[in-house]
Amino acid sequence: MYINPGALSMLSLNVSEILHGQIWRLVTWIIYPPSTSSALWFVIAILFFYYPISASLERTWGSFRFTVYILSGMIFTVISAFILYFITGGVLDAYLNGSQFSTYYISLSIFLAYALTYPDMKVLLYFVIPIKMKWLAILDVVLLAVDAVQGGLIIRIVIIASLLNFIIFFFCNCSVNKITLIIA
Repeated sequence: MYINPGALSMLSLNVSEILHGQIWRLVTWIIYPPSTSSALWFVIAILFFYYPISASLERTWGSFRFTVYILSGMIFTVISAFILYFITGGVLDAYLNGSQFSTYYISLSIFLAYALTYPDMKVLLYFVIPIKMKWLAILDVVLLAVDAVQGGLIIRIVIIASLLNFIIFFFCNCSVNKITLIIA
């Protein structure tokens, strides 16, 4: 990323480049950092926060349900990229090179899922101040709402697509177990 920034742009979810044969971008956008200025902090957050809560969710839900949850967030993001591409006529991709699509909001959906599953679990803010997950989730939802209001239509679509897995898993009457029985 720091040695050759042009190589990083080859990983982004750029629909026009995907349609021109660069199909690896359907998968490589997952490792594209949410912002290049905070890439180190993102890696630290993944290792020390998101990995443990993801492992805990996987133990609670089971591997299949957790995998479906993560993959559905990624698939919905790719679908939204194609929808935005066709709505804007490709202008958006040419201007932003797919940088608006990252795993930032998918990571937040994992956090929200954990907070809803374990609302009374405490996290130590600054390694000292204990805060319950439900309060952090409320703060997260408020910040997402602020992002949606300030960001415009494009950011709203990206937020909704990335959090659609959370909405489906927690606010629909259907469950993954019912879907599994239908498939089997």
